[in-house]
Amino acid sequence: MKKRIVLFCVACVAAMSLLSCGSDSGGQEKKSLMVYTSMKESIIGKVRDEFSQKYPDINFDYYSAGAGKLMAKIAAERQSGRIACDVLWTSEVPDFMQLKAEGVLLPYVSPESGKIVSPLKDPEGYFTPARLGTLGIAYNTNKIKTPPASWQDLLKPEYKNGFAMANPALSGTSLVSLAMLIENLGWDYIEQLKANGAKMGQGSGQVVDDTASGDISACIAVDYITIDKIVKGATLGFAYPQEMLVVPSPIAIMKDTQNEDSAKIFIDFLLSDEGQKIVADAYTLPIKENIPVREDLGLLHPEAATQRAFPFDYQKLIREKEEVIKRFTALMNQR
Repeated sequence: MKKRIVLFCVACVAAMSLLSCGSDSGGQEKKSLMVYTSMKESIIGKVRDEFSQKYPDINFDYYSAGAGKLMAKIAAERQSGRIACDVLWTSEVPDFMQLKAEGVLLPYVSPESGKIVSPLKDPEGYFTPARLGTLGIAYNTNKIKTPPASWQDLLKPEYKNGFAMANPALSGTSLVSLAMLIENLGWDYIEQLKANGAKMGQGSGQVVDDTASGDISACIAVDYITIDKIVKGATLGFAYPQEMLVVPSPIAIMKDTQNEDSAKIFIDFLLSDEGQKIVADAYTLPIKENIPVREDLGLLHPEAATQRAFPFDYQKLIREKEEVIKRFTALMNQR
C-alpha cells in the first residue's frame, strides 16, 4: 500500500512538471508576440534585445522584409484564414490606410500617443507613427562642394547628368517622395529634372551607393541609410532642402491577434522614451521632441521636421499610385 502511495506521488510530481513546461518561473504560460516589420536590423534588432530584457515573460519574434513582401505575405495569410503576425511596422502609410479601410486593424491609443510629433496621425488609433523617416539629398563631396539648400538647386549645372531617384516601382519610400514632389512642385519640376539629365536608379540603398562611388553626383536619399554610410567613411554629404520629405513609419495591431495584451505592451514600449532612444540612435527621427537626435550628423528634431514637411494627401496616392509610377518611368526612359 505504501509503495502504491509513493508511486502515486511520483506520478503527480511528474504531471506537474509536464504542465509547467513552457511556463515562466511564476507558473504562468509564456506570452508570445510576432512583429512583421520593414525596419533594418540596426533598429529592430536593438528593439528586440531591449524589449525582451524588459519583458522576459513575452516570447518576442519578428520577420523582417520589404513592405511589399510583407503585404503580400499578409494577403496570403488572410486568404488562408489567419494572419500570423500580431503587429505590423513599416514605412508605407498607404498600406495602413488600406488595412484600416478593410477592417484588418485593431484600434489602440497608447498612453504615449499624446506626446507624438508627426505630420500625420490617425485620431482613431488604428495606426500610430513610431518613427519619422526623412529623405534629403545625399551628395558626393568630391563632386558637390556646396550642399543643396532647395529643390531648385538640383536644376543647376553642377547636377547635370548626375542626379538620380530610386525606382518608385521598387521602393515604396521613393514612390511617396516622388508623389510628394509632384503634389507640391508639380510634374513640371520632375520634367525639369529630366531635362537636366536626372536618372532613375534602382532601390533606395543602391542610389546612395552609386552616389558614394561617384557614378552619380547626388540622389534623393533616406536619412539612416545615408548617415550610416557617412559614419563609416563614405564620401557623402547629406542635406535637407527647406521643404522636407517626411514619411511617418506607422505601427498597428492586427484585429484578429491572439496576443492583444503583448501587442499593446510592445507599442507602449516602442513609443516610450526608451524605445524612441533606440530609433534616434539608428540615425533617424523619433516621434518625441524630448529625445536627443544626431544634430552633428545633420538630423533635425521632430518638431522642426514636421513644421518643414511638405503637406501630402496619402489617399490621393492610393488612387493614383499606378499612374504616377507609369508616367515617371516613361519620362525617365525617354532618350
